[in-house]
Amino acid sequence: MSTDRPVVVAVPEEAYAAGLADAAHVEPVVWDPSHRHEREAEFRLVVPPYMGPPPRVERFRDLPALEVVQLLSAGYETVLDRIPPGVTLCNGAGIHDASTAELALTLTLASERDLATHLLAQSRSSWAGPRMWRALADKRVLVVGYGRIGHAIVSRLLPFEVEVTVVATRARGGDDLVDAVHGIDELPVLARTADVLILIVPLTDSTRGLIDADVLARLPDDALVVNVARGPIVDTDALVAECSSGRLRAALDVTDPEPLPADHPLWSTRGVIITPHIGGATSAMAPRARALVRRQVEALRDGRPLENVVKPATSLSR
Repeated sequence: MSTDRPVVVAVPEEAYAAGLADAAHVEPVVWDPSHRHEREAEFRLVVPPYMGPPPRVERFRDLPALEVVQLLSAGYETVLDRIPPGVTLCNGAGIHDASTAELALTLTLASERDLATHLLAQSRSSWAGPRMWRALADKRVLVVGYGRIGHAIVSRLLPFEVEVTVVATRARGGDDLVDAVHGIDELPVLARTADVLILIVPLTDSTRGLIDADVLARLPDDALVVNVARGPIVDTDALVAECSSGRLRAALDVTDPEPLPADHPLWSTRGVIITPHIGGATSAMAPRARALVRRQVEALRDGRPLENVVKPATSLSR
């Protein structure tokens, strides 16, 4: 560890600076990318703000000492082309596991227990019933995407007495929660028996449009599609058609397009619940984010490997 060259770190808020205040040989600076700062030439690690668009590529190129960009989001597809050669990009994997898993379960339960009907009845001072209502128990749940958040979702699903099947890019052995992990090539067959389909895959060229009209058509009648991943993973027009007919239901934290225009048919499609991309934005995020930033700063300072590297630095000149 160098004692004469502190690691100058650009952070988005005072809370992150306070979390680094007692770290040896580290100097945190609160930085707004839309404004110039007198210490920019010294920034070695930058943490862009969580909310709002990422900084322009020109802003990163203006930082001659920059070595690492640490995102506070798990998704990074909108930032990849903004990272100059020679700079390592790390995402916020792990920060949002609890929050996003909570929302996936919340959306699933809200739809399965028909909460929208009861809230509407409450607004009318009306007692809905009597009738038999859906339950989550005994349902067959297919989770597409079995990384850290997928694992967190499954750990919360299992106590509800469901049958869970998980899908990842490639088939592999099971773990502490599931007996086996199925490959994405098995999705068309597995969809035929899924009462609930939960999506938590990253948006890539291979996952864009993954849940298309064919996959949706394979789902059983009255199946529920829960998307806490990215909107373009689902064919929106095909989903609207299936839900409008009453054959499928959906609970969506993400949409395509996003934000959803006021006149978009999804708003009024029967059986659809929509939340405005709030999966990770909870009180659980902040302490996990500050802890990750501190670990990354200390790793950079000490010359240790970084966590969550999604785009390693290249040797090309900046």
